[in-house]
Amino acid sequence: MAHYNLPTPVSEADIRKLKINDTVTLQQTLFGIRDATQIHLFDRGRKTKFDLRGHAVIHTAPNVRKVPVSAEFPAGYQPICIGTTTSDRMERFTEPLMNEYGVRMIVGKGGLRESSAAAFTKHGGVYLAIIGGTAALETTWIDQIEDVDLDDLNPESLWKFKINQFGPLLVAMDSHGGSIYQDVKADVAINKATVLKSLGIV
Repeated sequence: MAHYNLPTPVSEADIRKLKINDTVTLQQTLFGIRDATQIHLFDRGRKTKFDLRGHAVIHTAPNVRKVPVSAEFPAGYQPICIGTTTSDRMERFTEPLMNEYGVRMIVGKGGLRESSAAAFTKHGGVYLAIIGGTAALETTWIDQIEDVDLDDLNPESLWKFKINQFGPLLVAMDSHGGSIYQDVKADVAINKATVLKSLGIV
């Protein structure tokens, strides 16, 4: 296990170094994205002004306050609470995010499934896990909301966050087929079989 500080954007080579159970702290820029954002991008043909190549996206719909545009709040939004939502329901968007937009890292909670694992292997990507219930802490890792796109979808807009030290985050799925979620499922299956056998059920 190793720890990496990764200023974004990153290269494919940066991502291929990462293995499950490594930890990562992101620096510079992070984009916020959620269900509606991706439905509009991939199902309804909308485009974003942002260049996402080499970047990380976090599954979020932040709680923000509309404020006058200023040096402190260049997008006209003050971050109030920026937490992470469950990733599983956005499984089908991993491949197009990577293939069409060049995204390298997805930050979320709960993990993703087989098609995402295949996309990470094919394109060079990782899933970075956050522990649920840590929204207050995550918010302190965000310096400001720099910009926003597709804001008619608010709060599921496409957000551009300026970050300093966002992490540590756990590499839960890597670009080599590794997945802590699959490892846990395999362990559960073995333990279940052992228990059932000890009870004389199998």
